[in-house]
Amino acid sequence: MKVLVTGGSGFLGTRLQMHQPDWVYVSSKDCDLTNPQETERFFSMVAPDAIVHLAARVGGIKENINNQASFYYENTLINTNVIQCAYKAGVTRVLSSLSTCAYPDRLCHYPFTEDDFFRGTPAETNFAYGITKRGLQVQSCAYREQYGVDYSTFSPSNIYGPGDHFGKESSHFVAALIHKVAITPPGENIELWGSGFPLRQQLYVDDLCEAIPILIAKHHSNEPLIVAPQENLSILTMARILTEQVDKKVNITFNGKTDGQFRKDGDNSKFVKLAGGFYFTPFKEGVKKTYDWYIANRGAHK
Repeated sequence: MKVLVTGGSGFLGTRLQMHQPDWVYVSSKDCDLTNPQETERFFSMVAPDAIVHLAARVGGIKENINNQASFYYENTLINTNVIQCAYKAGVTRVLSSLSTCAYPDRLCHYPFTEDDFFRGTPAETNFAYGITKRGLQVQSCAYREQYGVDYSTFSPSNIYGPGDHFGKESSHFVAALIHKVAITPPGENIELWGSGFPLRQQLYVDDLCEAIPILIAKHHSNEPLIVAPQENLSILTMARILTEQVDKKVNITFNGKTDGQFRKDGDNSKFVKLAGGFYFTPFKEGVKKTYDWYIANRGAHK
């Protein structure tokens, strides 16, 4: 099977290439996915049997809050063009990445399931981004129903690991935390965003890289399948786990600003059943590997 991966130069796409080197990876330098004509020409030229759609504009909580319009516009164009141009190019298998950010901000039960996807609005702090992911789910299901193509989606929780974007405005929490711990001398303070109370499922990037081929082969339904570990840890707990794992004695403080969504933990049971069992890397193991990788490679990530 000839598989084309969008977002090939991003964090997940770059790591996926280490696991699946024979696949074709496209970045914005190769094709502007916001341009429908260019996208259609590129897909027709490559002629893949399947597309794994990972391309998106993403960022941390601060960037999401400050750039809602840009996130909405760019991601809507990318998603719309990828699905439509894949169909026009005759690609019958597309697997697209959503996000648990697209699930409702508040529900009466946790962990939520795939049935809860539209039962409420996404969190205000990443509302625009979450809505674009919902649009991608709607479009995938609509093409599936009208044209009989095998277009499906999955919803990963927060991703972290080697190769992440460290110490940047767009950094997600774990990458930002690792950078701050690495550069802070022992005994000094580290200030983190929010209160430290929100809960998150952190998905080690290599786990998702192993899950994607399973999803291509086995996920043939219209459900936004949740891919997430069982662990659901607070921001403060994760910070403490990291400092303990790397034996760095620093003081963790919080700025008290916007927390974002308090919890968004999803039930992974459907994915685990589909995969026939799946091992998720424990956070304390994954964050230590990520920290060690960052220390060894930080010259390129300052």
